[in-house]
Amino acid sequence: MSRPASLGQRPLYQVITDVLRRNIAMGRLPTGLVLIEGPIARRMGTSRAPVQGALRQLAEEGLIHRFRGRGYLVGPAESAPEPLRRDLAEFKLDMPDSAKVALEVRGTWLRVYDQVEREIAACQIFGEYRVIETELADYLGVSRTVARDVLSRLNERGLVRKGAGAHWLAGPLTARALREKYQLRGIVEPAALRLASDHLEPGEIADIRAKIGDGSMDSSEALEDAFLRSCLDRAPNATLVQIIRNNRLLLSSVDKALSDLGLPADSIAIEQYRTLFDLIGSRQIDSAAEYLHEHLRMVTHKSLARLKIVALVPEIESLPRYLSEVE
Repeated sequence: MSRPASLGQRPLYQVITDVLRRNIAMGRLPTGLVLIEGPIARRMGTSRAPVQGALRQLAEEGLIHRFRGRGYLVGPAESAPEPLRRDLAEFKLDMPDSAKVALEVRGTWLRVYDQVEREIAACQIFGEYRVIETELADYLGVSRTVARDVLSRLNERGLVRKGAGAHWLAGPLTARALREKYQLRGIVEPAALRLASDHLEPGEIADIRAKIGDGSMDSSEALEDAFLRSCLDRAPNATLVQIIRNNRLLLSSVDKALSDLGLPADSIAIEQYRTLFDLIGSRQIDSAAEYLHEHLRMVTHKSLARLKIVALVPEIESLPRYLSEVE
């Protein structure tokens, strides 16, 4: 089966959107059916992130809508259907060959993507590196096509770029780049929180607040992820949410890399997230958005200080062989 020429350019969430839209139009996904990220991701063989994008897109088109329970209901909100909770495997989805190929190819690189993303993000705090495509394919045990798909996705998300001679390059992470990414966060994330206000699920927010209170959610990384999933992802603007996710990507990966080097966790940031979720839980959304902006301003200064510490840390001893330092 030949690979469609446009496959590498189509975001995975668009492929999933097309499949779900097609099956809703055909009646194979009936009105009132509860659609939840996890079962769809398993059916498509993907992670939850592209499924979230697909569901947001379909909601904007009015084909599905939020309700008081978890997930979405098939059909427009004004139809007020009764929730139909059924196993997605019971429904025979109509899937064009082009979508099957897209999901198969994307599924292959998706299995290796997270690993490469972490490794390339981590190296950038130490300098500039060339990513050798043939070595990457050999290192992962995949074809050159899959390796190229991984690098293309990393390029879309700003982790690698094409340099002179068409070489793939990563880094270095500069103080200016870090500052600009946090500046963008300070603009778009409070705006997304305000947009998401009417789409938040009180039970989910209360659960996160309880976990912070009992100490079962005690890392800034976990709280950042919880805030993204429970609040920012709820904004009814798929483009804005994608910008937020892409902008956060390098920051999150670098923060983890710095923690792996032994830099201590930011306990103050954890307390600030407690306050942020308290404000959101009490429906003080404008105050929460303003507090978030101030929180991100403070985190910017701390992250810049952490980056300076790296200059005193010896470079990591063993880089993956597909990375070559640029002299």
